[in-house]
Amino acid sequence: MAVKEVLVYPDPRLKEMCAPVDDFDDSVRQLLQDLVDTMIDAGHSVGVAAPQIGDLRRAVVVDVSKSKLGKKQVNHGLMQMVNPKIIETEGSQVVREGCMSVPDYTGNVTRAEKIVVQYLDENGDFKVVPSEGFEAIAIQHELDHLDGHLFLDRVSSLKTDLFRRKQKK
Repeated sequence: MAVKEVLVYPDPRLKEMCAPVDDFDDSVRQLLQDLVDTMIDAGHSVGVAAPQIGDLRRAVVVDVSKSKLGKKQVNHGLMQMVNPKIIETEGSQVVREGCMSVPDYTGNVTRAEKIVVQYLDENGDFKVVPSEGFEAIAIQHELDHLDGHLFLDRVSSLKTDLFRRKQKK
């Protein structure tokens, strides 16, 4: 139950491949809670992946229900995912993404419009969940972190599709 520091690019841990969780124990539950606490503390975050807090296990949390875009669409609320895997995709769209680990930039990336993701939830129960819209984008973004990818890796052109964030005064 702790808010963790979010690693910022170019920290090399953000480019690591995460290991599957073999034993669903209290340390996994603690990791999920730390991810939730860190996401909530950020105030604007809709997801956090374990490598962003320096833990190289395959776990993410996503919750778009409180975001402006998420409120407009059907979503599943807080999703705590261990060993998540996208098993189906449909469609393609270009979307603008940002990331707490790349705080100064946003970028246009191509994502599937609809997905089906399988994972173990916070109780260790197996789930298969369809998702679309902003939630599907957030899930794809967080799962990329588990394979050592940042949204920067998906930007087609750093010249035309990467944008410096406006600095708040």
